[in-house]
Amino acid sequence: MQSGLVAIPADIREFDGYSWHAAPDQYIMAAVKGSNVLPLIVPALADGTDVDMVLDRVDGVLISGSRTNVHPSNYGEPETEHHGPFDPARDLLSIALIRRTIERGIPLLAICRGIQELNVALGGSLATEIQALPGRMDHRKPQTEDRDAAFAIRHSIKVKEGSCLASIVGHGEVNVNSLHRQAISELAPRLAVEAVAEDGTIEAVSVIDAPGFAIGVQWHPEYWVGNDEISDKIFAAFGDAVCARHAHPAAAAAAE
Repeated sequence: MQSGLVAIPADIREFDGYSWHAAPDQYIMAAVKGSNVLPLIVPALADGTDVDMVLDRVDGVLISGSRTNVHPSNYGEPETEHHGPFDPARDLLSIALIRRTIERGIPLLAICRGIQELNVALGGSLATEIQALPGRMDHRKPQTEDRDAAFAIRHSIKVKEGSCLASIVGHGEVNVNSLHRQAISELAPRLAVEAVAEDGTIEAVSVIDAPGFAIGVQWHPEYWVGNDEISDKIFAAFGDAVCARHAHPAAAAAAE
């Protein structure tokens, strides 16, 4: 039996002439298997969603990755051909959902696009095509149809001693599977850096003084849940936070 409900913001996708509100299966199954929670996909309405109505009914929020990017207007930059593709309805939902989730102390785990949305929601900015920047590695997804090869754990990051993430996976070097061409540029004032890649790319953050679990990672722990210790620990910690909130709803409501 699942230990709580977790909201996942939908992406807008076009299939067979229909618009779909959808979320990637690998995040859904990672939440089920790794966190022991039941995910609920929240529709990304173009006119906005009542996020408090959603948060009144869930015990956690998982912000997934996506093929789309946060529109640069959300962090005060002009759009270029390198920033896309976009999903403005997803931006609208995720940014509002992230802000209220943090304010209400509801457990939050943000992955890939999610960590970028987290940074933007709290006042930070993003850099695009980071592989072209001096001294940066190429973090992009390899061009292959083999998904295991594409999501292979391929480079190390350094987790800061004493950080929130270190309490979950330990500090020092761990190996991860980052797949992205955008990354945090200016760090939001309310975020603390939890881990960095060898080239200085920010790979994990936490929300400073957050009343609840609130962590973002740039890599893809959801893909290897059940086969990778680091991935398992992250989703288990998120699940524990969700379970604790689900078990004590009155205390959680009083703390908001």
